[in-house]
Amino acid sequence: MKRESLIILRRTFLILTVLFIYIWAFIGLPNIELKETSIEIVSAIISGLFQPDWGYVYDPAGEDLLRGLLDTVAIALLGTFIAGILCIPFSFMAANNIVKTKAIVGTNKFMLSFIRVFPDIVLALLFIKAVGPGAFAGVLALGIGAVGMLGKLISESIEGIDLSAREALVATGANPIKIFMFAVVPQVLPNFFSFILYRFEVNVRAATVLGVIGAGGIGTPLIFALSVRDWERVGIILLGIIVMVTLIDLISGKIRSRLT
Repeated sequence: MKRESLIILRRTFLILTVLFIYIWAFIGLPNIELKETSIEIVSAIISGLFQPDWGYVYDPAGEDLLRGLLDTVAIALLGTFIAGILCIPFSFMAANNIVKTKAIVGTNKFMLSFIRVFPDIVLALLFIKAVGPGAFAGVLALGIGAVGMLGKLISESIEGIDLSAREALVATGANPIKIFMFAVVPQVLPNFFSFILYRFEVNVRAATVLGVIGAGGIGTPLIFALSVRDWERVGIILLGIIVMVTLIDLISGKIRSRLT
């Protein structure tokens, strides 16, 4: 009975402590004051989302939704391609079972971790300052930013491969190039392409956000529409983003399921 009483007391004390923290946090919040135009703005946003500007979907004379979505996919695709190429040497040199020198492995693991520190939006801001606003800055941000995560995932996949095929080729006197091409690469390729596809899905979402700060893609017209309170255009852009991301997720998911 005493043990059960202690358990009840501890749980009660824990619940009261959590409630006190929540109450203390909410007491410190400033008072929320609704402006006179708040209801009008909220109703305008809702009506714009449910009554999108369908005329913006395609405009032969200028920028439209389809061009913005296509730019976003192109930025994500090219950024993923650059990251996929750049991460290959880091991945193999960061694998303990491929490189036996601890200093080289540790250095490459540190470099991959260092690259992962910077969010995509921070890299985009840096590249905008370096090369100017536009799609090129977005491609560089996604291409460099994805190297850290892809390199880490692929290096872990390399460290988990079966080395029996490698030992068999060594026993037959095969040279290092043949050992690498026939014993290591075939085991890594399925996971490599799966990680590339997964990163492409992430980059599509990231490219949408990067456009808000001027790194190209559909985010640029979205922030313009928000700034002028064109809620009908905001609604059609958000609808287009939802459709684009959903389709890419479905297609990529089916491809990755066949690879693994």
